Amino acid sequence: MTNWKPTSWQDRPTDHQPVYVDLKALDAAVDTVSQLPPLVSSWEIEALKTQLGEAASGKRFLLQAGDCAERFADCRPEHITGQLKVLLQMSLVLVHSTKRRAIRVGRIAGQYAKPRSSNDETVDGVTLPSYRGDLVNDIAFEESARIPNPDRIVQGFERSAMTINFIRALIDGGFADLHHPEYWDLGFVEHSPRASEYQAIVESIAESLRFMETLAGESIGAIDRVEFFTSHEGLHLHYEQAQTRQVPRRVGWYNLSCHFPWIGARTVAVDGGHVEFFRGIQNPIGVKIGTHDVEIEKLLDVLHPDNELGRMTLIHRYGVDRVTDELPKLIEAVQATGKQVLFVCDPMHGNTKKTESGIKTRSFDDILGELESSIEIHKQMHSTLGGVHVEVCGQNVTECTGGARGLDESGLGDLYETLVDPRLNYEQSIELALLVGQKLG
Repeated sequence: MTNWKPTSWQDRPTDHQPVYVDLKALDAAVDTVSQLPPLVSSWEIEALKTQLGEAASGKRFLLQAGDCAERFADCRPEHITGQLKVLLQMSLVLVHSTKRRAIRVGRIAGQYAKPRSSNDETVDGVTLPSYRGDLVNDIAFEESARIPNPDRIVQGFERSAMTINFIRALIDGGFADLHHPEYWDLGFVEHSPRASEYQAIVESIAESLRFMETLAGESIGAIDRVEFFTSHEGLHLHYEQAQTRQVPRRVGWYNLSCHFPWIGARTVAVDGGHVEFFRGIQNPIGVKIGTHDVEIEKLLDVLHPDNELGRMTLIHRYGVDRVTDELPKLIEAVQATGKQVLFVCDPMHGNTKKTESGIKTRSFDDILGELESSIEIHKQMHSTLGGVHVEVCGQNVTECTGGARGLDESGLGDLYETLVDPRLNYEQSIELALLVGQKLG
């Protein structure tokens, strides 16, 4: 890696980057962030890499979940708490069903940039730059809001720091205490058709803990907290570059903006800037596979040359209609290389559609269907599905149809809040965890 540095990507063709007018302001913003304390540590990153290696061999299960795109305005205690609650509850269900330890990774504290199909957007004859996430510009369809603003790089970093700080405080303060999982309930859990199943799991875990502590004669202290890691799509490479550094007593470069960055399906070109950047960092990394053709052998040669356990996660996202045809090809291609990767299913992005009125949504049945098919295909091919990657919300939003309450398209307008992709609401998230856990168990 002697020929690599955090700016090497700038010599490659790089898609989905904002076009800044003031390059001096961009350099100043990157310089500011590069001198601030990191958001995560190298030892946390290495701990996650070890755990992901265990997931690849079936000993753990990765739950990666959170917002499709964070907003600066969502850096609020109630929103962060809601996201943490739903992820903890989903992991509780999966642990109980699969009898595997969960790896909890949030799409949080940095998911501020989004790829766009076009650089521009036209409304009523007016053309402005596309909204690329709060890290770049604002959703308001006004010229002053849509011009990419380098100051937002610093603002995004600051909000990521505040979010991580609050999450750490919650966890260290016993928010995730398994002695009291009933504290995690959100206000409307009692109205869910599957509330009784979840409560039965809670009671079973609480009873098991009481039994173990009675035998041991003391409290099981380690159960009062969990490990929690952060992730986001490493799309905006100036931002990622700013937090990439060398650390004492370790070899190589670490991207300290999060524990687990991933490459999106639209930026997976082997000769592109994103792959060039990711090949040089020591973090465990993910790659979304689904919408674009990928030469797996070449990709793994570049990003996973040493076959380091826990380094490489492939997140497949084909959609319920394509998964049975495409996933076996991916598994075969990986098996042919002899390299070990962690396979994770993203059942959200391949199942996005629009209603007749133009509302973007996803069907719960399609999401569950792709997950169930993926589980069966991996079993048939002597492979391991080691995780799931989903977009969820800790509030009772109405963005995805279906689920136990039978939300239909007419109800999407009740509380449709996402600005980019539709998310599972709290009840749908818990139901998905219950059903997938049963399938995996």
